[in-house]
Amino acid sequence: MQVTRYFWGLLLLALTFVLFSSAYTVSEVEQVIITQFGKPIGEPVANAGLHFKIPFIQEVTRIEKRILEWDGRPNEMPTKDKTYIVVDTFGRWRISNAKQFFLRLRDERSAQSRLDDILGSEIRNAIAKHKLIEVIRTTKDRQPAKDATLIDSPGSMGVLYSIRKGRAKIEAEIFSKAANKLNDFGIELLDLRFKRINYNESVRERIYDRMISERQQIAERFRSEGAGEAAKISGKKERDLLKVESEAYKRVQEIHGVADAKASEIYANAFNQSPESVEFYAFIKTLETYEEMLDRDSTLILTTGSDLFKYLKSVEQPKQ
Repeated sequence: MQVTRYFWGLLLLALTFVLFSSAYTVSEVEQVIITQFGKPIGEPVANAGLHFKIPFIQEVTRIEKRILEWDGRPNEMPTKDKTYIVVDTFGRWRISNAKQFFLRLRDERSAQSRLDDILGSEIRNAIAKHKLIEVIRTTKDRQPAKDATLIDSPGSMGVLYSIRKGRAKIEAEIFSKAANKLNDFGIELLDLRFKRINYNESVRERIYDRMISERQQIAERFRSEGAGEAAKISGKKERDLLKVESEAYKRVQEIHGVADAKASEIYANAFNQSPESVEFYAFIKTLETYEEMLDRDSTLILTTGSDLFKYLKSVEQPKQ
């Protein structure tokens, strides 16, 4: 009796072990490949729930159903115009054909390595075929904001070069070519973007030097414009000063003229009372003229008919 119970206990235990070995569960975020001696059997199991397999012979390989991340390493590469830049990219992908994915790659680690190879190669080829401005700018219809001080600047300062494609279309080209290649591995590429684009260190120094040079050109332009304005203001000041001085001189002369006229009128009224007063006035004016004209060292040559000489002619010589 005890042997029978022991036998049935062992049989129940073995059945339980076999049952647990043959049962497996599938979650909503994964799909399962059943392999027998390392080879996939049947189609992938994608329905969530409880499932069964042949115990001991068949194995369960779980494959992710969710969207997965690919973060590319920053790589230095040249553009079409021989400018070296460091491109950092990222992408999103998922396993669309679990059986093909298992046969070609086996696991996500191998898939990430293959993504590095394919996406890295396509990115490098795309960057090499386009100029730097195409890789950086997004649209060709964008109207740039312009600094009013740079509109008339010489050279290329303030100029936004035209583009044919732009960054978005280059990303789309890379995505299209890489997606076709990844389909063979059971991978569906969902998105690919440039995360960051930086200049190479040596290129960055040249860019900084160019920026400094452009700023210096702008500064020199401002200085020259300031010097021109200063000269213009100084010239206007001198012109206004001469105008004020000339108007003041004109006013002074007008006042002198009016004063002289008034004085002449007063003298005329005072000395025009009789012929004797007129003669006296002429005599006084002649003496004032002598005083202004003559000194001890003066030599004067006059004709005998001169008005100045008529008073000197009547002066008697002192007797010896």
